[in-house]
Amino acid sequence: MKGKLILEDGSVFHGNLISENSAVGKGEVVFNTGMTGYQEVLTDPSYCGQIVTMTYPLIGNYGVAKVFDQAGQSFVRGFVISEICGNPSSWQAEDSLVSYLRSRNIPCIYGVDTRAITRRIRSHGTMRGVIVPAGATQTEIDKLFGTPPEIEVVKEVTTKEIYRIAGQGPHVVVVDYGIKRNILNSLAKAGCDLTVVPAHTSAQEILALNPVGIFLSNGPGDPKDLAAEVNTVRELIGKKPIFGICLGHQLLALALGGNTYKLKFGHRGANHPVKDLATGRVYISSQNHGYAVEEESLAGLDVTITHRAVNDGTVEGMRHKGLPIFSVQYHPEAAPGPDDNTYLFKEFMMLLNKEMNQAGGN
Repeated sequence: MKGKLILEDGSVFHGNLISENSAVGKGEVVFNTGMTGYQEVLTDPSYCGQIVTMTYPLIGNYGVAKVFDQAGQSFVRGFVISEICGNPSSWQAEDSLVSYLRSRNIPCIYGVDTRAITRRIRSHGTMRGVIVPAGATQTEIDKLFGTPPEIEVVKEVTTKEIYRIAGQGPHVVVVDYGIKRNILNSLAKAGCDLTVVPAHTSAQEILALNPVGIFLSNGPGDPKDLAAEVNTVRELIGKKPIFGICLGHQLLALALGGNTYKLKFGHRGANHPVKDLATGRVYISSQNHGYAVEEESLAGLDVTITHRAVNDGTVEGMRHKGLPIFSVQYHPEAAPGPDDNTYLFKEFMMLLNKEMNQAGGN
C-alpha cells in the first residue's frame, strides 16, 4: 500500500505502508542515527508522541526478540525506514520486524528517502508530521495537523502503581517518568533495592518510603510542562542523594533554579561523544533528547558542569557543589549503544554507601 510522510512545512516523502490497519500516524518527526537498536528505539518511552526516522538504511536485518523490549509496549507514533528486511538472520531472532510492527499496529512507512528527511530536519529543525495513505485527502491531512500537540506524554508512559524490584543493597526510590527496563536492570545489577513510583508521586510520599537515595529517570516531552514534578524534585533536594538522567537531569536543573530549551533537532543515537571535563576523557554515549539545560542559567548556582557534548558543546552533566546530587543528559545504561558510561551507576552506589555509613554513625 502506497503512503507518504508529510511534514508541517509541506515537504512530502513517498513510500510504502507496512499495514493498512495502521496507516495513519501523527507526531513530532525526529531522527535516530543508530545502526542497530531499532527494537529498543520502538519501545523506549522517551519517544512517546514522536515519529522516528532511522538514518541507517537497512533496518530489521537481525529481527526482534522480547529480551530487547524496553517497555511493555511501543509509544512511538510512527516509524520511518529506508529499506526494511523481511527475512532476518540472527540466533536470537524470535520474529521479523515486519510482523512486530503489524502485530502492534505501529504506523510504518518504508522505501522512503530517509537521508532527505534527515537533511530537512537538520536544516529547518524538528517539526510535526503525519503518515497517511497516498490517497488521503487534503481535508483529512489538515484535520491531522489541526490536532493540538501532545503535552501530557509522561502521564501516558509512567507506571500506574508502585512496584518493587528486591535487592540486597541500599534502598532507592526510582521516579518513573518513562523509564527503560535496562536502567532498572543496571540499578539492580549495581546492587540497589528498588521501589519504582509514578511520576506524580509527592516528595512526602517518596520520603515516607525511607529510601537511601532517589533516582530520576528518563522520559518524553518538554520538562517545563512538568511544573508539579519540578516542585517535587525541589522539595527532595538536600534530603537524600539524587541521580538523574535525561529528563530527570533536566527536571533537576529546573528545580535548582536553572533553565532548559529546545534543541533544533535533538540528539538521538548510540554514537554521541561526551567529554568528562574532570578527566578530559571522551566517552561514546547513547542519547535520546530534544531539550537541553541552558548553560548560562547555571551561572551563580551551586552547580558544576561535569560533562559536555563534543559535537555542539551542550551541557551533558552536572554535579552539586555541596550536596550528593549529580545528573547526566545521556543514557549510561545504553540499550542500544555502548556501555562506556556504566561507571556512573557505581558512582551513585558510592554516594548511597556514604549516606548509609553516615546514618549508621549517627
